[in-house]
Amino acid sequence: MPLVSVVIPVHNRASLLQEALASVVRQTWRDLEVIVVDDGSEDGSAEVGERWGARVVRMAHCGRPGKVRNVGVEHARGALIAFLDSDDLWKPEKLTRQMALWEGCARKGIPLVHTREEWMRKGRIISQAGQVHRREGNVFAWAVKKCIIGPSTVLMERRVFEDLGGFREDLEIAEDYELWLRLTDRCPVAYLDEPVVVKRAGAWEQLSEKYGHIEVFRIMALKPLVDGDVFLPEHRAVAREELIRKCEVYARGARKRGRMEEAERFLSCAEAYRRGEKGGPDPWSCPVEESDVP
Repeated sequence: MPLVSVVIPVHNRASLLQEALASVVRQTWRDLEVIVVDDGSEDGSAEVGERWGARVVRMAHCGRPGKVRNVGVEHARGALIAFLDSDDLWKPEKLTRQMALWEGCARKGIPLVHTREEWMRKGRIISQAGQVHRREGNVFAWAVKKCIIGPSTVLMERRVFEDLGGFREDLEIAEDYELWLRLTDRCPVAYLDEPVVVKRAGAWEQLSEKYGHIEVFRIMALKPLVDGDVFLPEHRAVAREELIRKCEVYARGARKRGRMEEAERFLSCAEAYRRGEKGGPDPWSCPVEESDVP
């Protein structure tokens, strides 16, 4: 069976990293290596990785999780890649259960297996009753709406990751959404319907909550793919309609915040796509502000 390379990006999360690494050490699947990519931490995160026996790669702080993960994959030796965010945890059987599925998936040309997550905020489990979408097979139509594959749940073929070019390195948020779109456009995915990953949120800083909303970053991720006709012909109309919807939703939020000029830019973009044109200039010519809350 192939070696699994576990890639953990970290920035100033020494105590959380220790817990994440402990969850990897407890894995019942033993044929793995652990790579911690330290994104310029100042709290001893790199030293925590070394104490737990991980291979630590240090880099200057960039604040772009896609770039940090890409660096980790560059240093990986395994045929399979598993990502783990430093504030998440794996249950002991996570990799073993995925590997049992992967054997069949490899024969069918399915390059990625993801899993159900248990969501936890400040130590309390959060209900996911409202999360209804397709999770396996051809999931592009659901993946374009929002990120339905959690990075910490993924086990995927390194070859396919490299063929796709990895994560976009210029996106601060939604870099995972963008990569899974390019993957699910071409490939089906498999799903382990067991909560073997604990996705945690708490008092610590998280990029996904930095701005109060992330939809504008999904637009930044989706628009170049639509403009470049990256998707297969059968997916292009679905992607264009979702981009229109996202622009209109964001415009309504901008109006509520009193940012009328910004709202008009996003509406103009949506109208151009509705007419069958390209979206023209990027509608986010004004910088996104950390205080933006819909």
